[in-house]
Amino acid sequence: MKKNFLQLIVLMCFVPFSLGVSGQSTYKFEVNTKKIGAPIQSTMYGQFFEDINFGADGGLYGELVKNRSFDFPQHFMGWYTFGKVDISTENAPFNRNPNYVILNEASHPHKQTGIENEGFRGMGFKEGKSYRFTVWGKSIKGEEQTIRVELLDPHYHILGSEKVIIKANEWSKYEVIIKSNKTEPKGRLRVFLESKGPLALEHVSLFPVDTYKGRENGLRKDLAQALEDMSPGIFRFPGGCIVEGTEIHDRYDWKKTVGIVENRPVNKNRWEYTFKNRYFPDYYQSYGLGFYEYFLLAEDMGAEPLPVVNCGLTCQYQNEHEECYVAVEDLGPYIQDALDLIEFANGPTTSTWGGLRAEMGHPEPFNLKFIGIGNEQWGEAYTKRLEPFVKALRAKYPEIKIIGSSGPKADGKEFDYLWPEMKKLKVDLVDEHYYQSPEWFLSNASRYDNYDRKGPAVFAGEYACHMPKGKANNFASALYEAAFMTGLERNADIVHMCTYAPLFAHVDAWQWRPDMIWFDNMRVMKTPNYYVQQMYAQNVGTHVVSLTSNKKPVTGDDGLYASAVYDKNNQSYIVKIVNTEAKAKKVAIDFKGFKKASEADVELLVFQNENLKAENSLDNPNQVVPKTLQPTRFVGNEFLVDVDPQTFIVYKVKQQK
Repeated sequence: MKKNFLQLIVLMCFVPFSLGVSGQSTYKFEVNTKKIGAPIQSTMYGQFFEDINFGADGGLYGELVKNRSFDFPQHFMGWYTFGKVDISTENAPFNRNPNYVILNEASHPHKQTGIENEGFRGMGFKEGKSYRFTVWGKSIKGEEQTIRVELLDPHYHILGSEKVIIKANEWSKYEVIIKSNKTEPKGRLRVFLESKGPLALEHVSLFPVDTYKGRENGLRKDLAQALEDMSPGIFRFPGGCIVEGTEIHDRYDWKKTVGIVENRPVNKNRWEYTFKNRYFPDYYQSYGLGFYEYFLLAEDMGAEPLPVVNCGLTCQYQNEHEECYVAVEDLGPYIQDALDLIEFANGPTTSTWGGLRAEMGHPEPFNLKFIGIGNEQWGEAYTKRLEPFVKALRAKYPEIKIIGSSGPKADGKEFDYLWPEMKKLKVDLVDEHYYQSPEWFLSNASRYDNYDRKGPAVFAGEYACHMPKGKANNFASALYEAAFMTGLERNADIVHMCTYAPLFAHVDAWQWRPDMIWFDNMRVMKTPNYYVQQMYAQNVGTHVVSLTSNKKPVTGDDGLYASAVYDKNNQSYIVKIVNTEAKAKKVAIDFKGFKKASEADVELLVFQNENLKAENSLDNPNQVVPKTLQPTRFVGNEFLVDVDPQTFIVYKVKQQK
């Protein structure tokens, strides 16, 4: 940002328009404060979570142990064994996670038996922080057994160690707290058998004690906090393509993700094998982060939960034929899953699924209002399956809003087919997806200006500006998204929610980019795209207000884009302006309806960078961030602003009485 920017704002913002500005043409924007427009939904700006890029296990989910129940198809994937270690399923404590290990006495007193876990590209330990080790254990012969649990660095130095005594000859849960004496991003966990054995161990787990909201089986605190800090209005989960699965048996099944965490079965993640150039054979879903935890997170953030369920279709990109899908006449169990999900979220504690919710610790309902049926499906294969879902949901839960799909693209044959079909089926919202070029985002700022207002509303469920040559999360991509989003905001009467995608990416295990938040085992980096989403979400307003130039919306002439809203909660007007060009622009904002001699307080939030390729990094996470300028005051109903090159600015104007 130019050094004189603050001084220029203070000098220019509050000069009456009649004084003029010499040397450069001035663009005049009119904000009509006399007429408050359509209400803006509280769900307008939100988040879409999918377990891609190790976003759940190894990411948002706080578990540090990979394959903790030995139920990956390769039972010791993620583990190193030494001495005499066996796998067994006999009399397993958890029927859906049947494998456990038996540690036997080594063949010589000077030899060792044990197991060691590598974590998710290592385990992150912080000096002075505590970690909760839990395990289900059983002394097979009834004799007291002892294990030694160690936190290690990559050079096998011990960072912390505690002993656990296993007394019972029946399965019981044991716990110990271990403190790390060093910060280490690539740590490991080792468990020694210190007695003769044999000893059975199941569900070997390690969490930071300091999780988000302090919950056991909790979320990684810094990542969850980054989500909360965005102030989302809607939280969509669990995907995305994992809702579909490549084969119907590995679709995301929400009923397998609730109940006690030890008995949630492992599922193959469809992102394990989708990209051969980014293939991760150890990418599975433990379901430890399940629908209950998603509902809790949405509640904690103050966002409306938006679960998506499978509609009987596998991924249509990977399966083109009807025999790959569930027949329409066989959809009964899938429809029942959707109905049961609503009962789980909203039902009384006396109901089957509401009772399970209460048993898990949340007797109050989650007040679910939305449900998505299918993810990114298209064609008649989708519509003929969606129809019975809609009928069943309308019959039992008419208050729940149903979200249908417009397919995987923002236009074209499938898109044109699906929108009329969604109107016929009378879904409440239609999910549109667009991963597009910078040119597309700039030229589509007026996309919704002429949409039909009589049909369903729009949910922009997945979008991101894909930059050429690497799809970087740079400032340019964020700036162009900000320009496009002025069109979403201006048309909030038809666009009711929008979510950038994907949300998370582990720097050592990503498959798709760009992504909103990048992280490693210790650090988190918010991209410029994150800050654009946050600037909108934290300045959403309650009603649309008309902002025009020459009686037309501001949708890209000379690189300028703009929108305006009114916030009835604090009686302020919020104006958003984007300048995508490398040339400063002088803009006069005329607040039609303000009294000529009135005073108004102005807050300014500025996101600007002279280098369009600028990015944040884990080593320098604050290189590209918005800046809040000192609140000031102007007199009258018109003021001038100098909009720097390549800038996104949010003005909050509150008229004094």
